[in-house]
Amino acid sequence: MQEISFRNDILPLKDKLFRLALRITFDRAEAEDVVQETLIRVWNKRDEWTKFGSIEAYCLTVAKNLAIDRSERKDAQTVELTPEMEQAPEASSPYDRLVDKEQMTLIHRLVNELPDKQRLIMQLRDIEGKSYKEIAVVLHLTEEQVKVNLFRARQKVKQRYLDIDGYGL
Repeated sequence: MQEISFRNDILPLKDKLFRLALRITFDRAEAEDVVQETLIRVWNKRDEWTKFGSIEAYCLTVAKNLAIDRSERKDAQTVELTPEMEQAPEASSPYDRLVDKEQMTLIHRLVNELPDKQRLIMQLRDIEGKSYKEIAVVLHLTEEQVKVNLFRARQKVKQRYLDIDGYGL
């Protein structure tokens, strides 16, 4: 097993940790605090790094648990992720940018309405690009449970989007 370097192996994970924490806490400042606390805790466990199967999975698990603890304390479950928190996609005209912005707002709203487990699985798989196995390790589920929850989350978002887009609600 190769030696793990904080600078080369763990520090580059900060953006993934931030996105995960932001998806859970819905608060930029809280997410930044979660990332900082995660990095401190991982650093304090540096003597045990070689014992971990995947240092990335360990970091994501620590961040997820810290974010959940913080959001439960602040009752941040009801706050929605705003479009300003994401970078606006490039569009060719003001009309295209407006349409893209409205679609992203709707998609964010629909994803935020998902149950916590489905929302986290969708974040880790579709945004972070994690494998089913990695997600199962982080969330303490079986791979089949991850696949089923991801399928249901995608179907729910798709169906609600088509309903709203088709009827203009």
